[in-house]
Amino acid sequence: MESFKAVFFVYLFILIGFISKKIFKEKLDEKSLVLLSVYVFQPFLTFWGLLKKPLDLDLILSPLIFFAFGAGVIFFNTLIAKWLFEDQKERSIFIVSSVIGNTGNLGVPLGIALFGENSLPYTTIVNLANVFIVYSFGAYFYSRGNFDVKESIKNSLKLPILWFALLAIFLNLYGFKPDYYFNLFLEMGAYSGIVIQLIIFGVYLAKITIKEIEKKLILAVVVTKFIILPLIAFVSLKFMPLEKLSKKIIFMEMMMPLAVANVNLSALYRCKELVVTALVFITTLLFIPLLPIYIKLMELM
Repeated sequence: MESFKAVFFVYLFILIGFISKKIFKEKLDEKSLVLLSVYVFQPFLTFWGLLKKPLDLDLILSPLIFFAFGAGVIFFNTLIAKWLFEDQKERSIFIVSSVIGNTGNLGVPLGIALFGENSLPYTTIVNLANVFIVYSFGAYFYSRGNFDVKESIKNSLKLPILWFALLAIFLNLYGFKPDYYFNLFLEMGAYSGIVIQLIIFGVYLAKITIKEIEKKLILAVVVTKFIILPLIAFVSLKFMPLEKLSKKIIFMEMMMPLAVANVNLSALYRCKELVVTALVFITTLLFIPLLPIYIKLMELM
């Protein structure tokens, strides 16, 4: 019941963003919100989160394990994509979409709701790993092999979140601890970022119009994302010598519904963005009833 309440209030901010966009329409500029989030408040969140706990082996391994899972799924999907789909664009969507989960907009606040602020160091550093996946594998596959991976890595290096993360890691290793007032300043910025992230997600959902649905593709992505991946992740993590919280965070982040970043990349490279938009919407809806099952699985780790 407590977990349900926590998730309900997280989704309530998404609903606020959704309703706000429907009411104010073009007056509500989501691009401005995204700029504030990416260049101002996400660095706050990352910096604060990575100073919450001294770095240890579990914290360092978490993004590496997440990235390894993502790369493994992409490799597996690449092997079977030619067998499942004739269309190159559908292959690309299937290969990469299920890996690019909503670890930032939804994963960070959901981690706080379920596990408290102790989850912040893990969710913020795992989200960094996801950023690299988005701007390397994601950009590459959505452009169907025509995109320079080096350029995508350069784009990711321009994001301030990465540099604030490196600074926070350096200060953490140095033993720096913010005093009460500096920590309060960081905390206010971080929670502002969480709220804005959730509202942005709701705003994007309000813009979705499903005009075409590729049933085979959607079924393949949903089965991979919500059945195959959870089973592999659960079995693998259960036997890893990590603390329970670290296992739960990695598992939770792997189960996140598809991120809006999939829509942005597919639109940029004209890779059936309407189909991808439908995938984001459907996986977000399916995640709600599936979350109690995933919470039970996390309790068994």
